[in-house]
Amino acid sequence: MLSSYALDSHVIQKELCTGCGACQGLCPYWGSSRGRTICYYDCERSDGRCQRFCPRMPTDLAALQKKAFPSETILPELGPYRALYLARAKDPEIRGGAQHGGVVSALTELALREGLIDGALLTRAQDTLDPSGVIVTDPDDVRRCSGSSFQIPPTLAVLNQALREDKLHRIGVVGTPCKTLAVYKMRYDPLPENDNHIGNIRLVIGLFCGWGLDWDGLESLTKRSAAAGAAHVDILPSKYHSMEFALRGGSDVVSVNLDEVLPLIRPACRACADMTSEFADLSVGGARSADGWDTDKKWNQIIVRSKTGEELIELARSRGILEFKDVPDTALDKLKKASLGKKRTAVRTLHERCGGLGYLAPNEKLLPAVE
Repeated sequence: MLSSYALDSHVIQKELCTGCGACQGLCPYWGSSRGRTICYYDCERSDGRCQRFCPRMPTDLAALQKKAFPSETILPELGPYRALYLARAKDPEIRGGAQHGGVVSALTELALREGLIDGALLTRAQDTLDPSGVIVTDPDDVRRCSGSSFQIPPTLAVLNQALREDKLHRIGVVGTPCKTLAVYKMRYDPLPENDNHIGNIRLVIGLFCGWGLDWDGLESLTKRSAAAGAAHVDILPSKYHSMEFALRGGSDVVSVNLDEVLPLIRPACRACADMTSEFADLSVGGARSADGWDTDKKWNQIIVRSKTGEELIELARSRGILEFKDVPDTALDKLKKASLGKKRTAVRTLHERCGGLGYLAPNEKLLPAVE
């Protein structure tokens, strides 16, 4: 393995760092400030959790998936796949504070109440800005973490601290694709002499993610567009070419042309090959159907990836926690196409920036027909 010098040169200097926090909360050498990862001290260890778990250090993703999932469930475009659902939380209060259909909040509350997990790593923001990672142990606190922020906080630093303390023995993790990949690297390639109680992670819910935005840039855009504060931010389907701010304390909505937003995309996100969090038990995103955006924005689509995820969905169905509707015949093909598009973009970016596939293995099998 490589030292922190290599982590700096292979990841940070090449603008591949996602800011996930996998290298933090373990030792005083790494930290972050406003979405930027900082190496405070040089370390010459030949192996360590910081570089081993970083989602942008070289990784054979195909081999990792085969360790974690039955090979017969793996689709080249989407990763592990068992089923696709359109669903939303049955509780209107959950839906009211959620990004879309409230599925992640509803499932997290259910897992806590049923004792499947005794803590959940979530992200909490103030009016969609300045997000931070938090471990929630009370189901009633889950809704305080509803909604999304397009800033990327180092939430895995909080997870590392919780694992090290070993007070919670059944932890659920909710995160973006880079974070769930880091978690699976922790689970399936731990340091033999110190696995940091990684077996305490029992559930991983991944989020669909197109990209995150520069911390300061998004803050400036929000202040210009929603001076009173934004209670909710969303990216509309591509035909609308806009970001939407729902203003705090009212029903007013401000739309911003996506041309103002795209320059704020973090460089690392352009090199990400995963749109749907392929390393997770369940992956959840906004719905897309022929019903149109006014309907879709109130629903989620769910990819079931593992037996654990399958069992949680069935429990939610039996308890009446979620309501479901028919999945359009074209939904899976559209997801595959969108996911493959992001993989193509990532490959082009990595070749331009790194002169090769960067963190992806040269024989990477998850990128069909894109080389």
